Amino acid sequence: MKKKPRIMVLKLREIIYTLIFLALGIFLIVLLIHMFSGKAGAEASADSKYVPGVYTSALLLGSRHVDVEVAVDEDRIQGIRLVDLDESVTAMYPLVEPAIASLEEQILASQSVEQVALEEDSRYTGTLLLNAISNALSLAEP
Repeated sequence: MKKKPRIMVLKLREIIYTLIFLALGIFLIVLLIHMFSGKAGAEASADSKYVPGVYTSALLLGSRHVDVEVAVDEDRIQGIRLVDLDESVTAMYPLVEPAIASLEEQILASQSVEQVALEEDSRYTGTLLLNAISNALSLAEP
């Protein structure tokens, strides 16, 4: 008895579509495993105190907005400064610049806003600035 050979005809288009869908399926499975494993993000946030960057908080002095900018790296506060401080604000609030300088010095020394001593002559200005610095630092937390 003779056996007839069976010939299968596959169209190239069907093979390409099958390979594309197979690659997409594998990609989606790997992506879902990576997204829901949660190990990579948890390790990075456990090691660092802050997310490195420069964070800004708005401060309203009278009718003017002044931005308080706080620069941090992974575990330290690097600097604090006032942005968009024009002459009219410094004329109306002459204690702003000395207060921010005093706060910056204390915060950089202790790396915390908890144990900052406010000066008696600029207690209100210091409180406003300290709240703005705390808001910017809360944005930097992971």
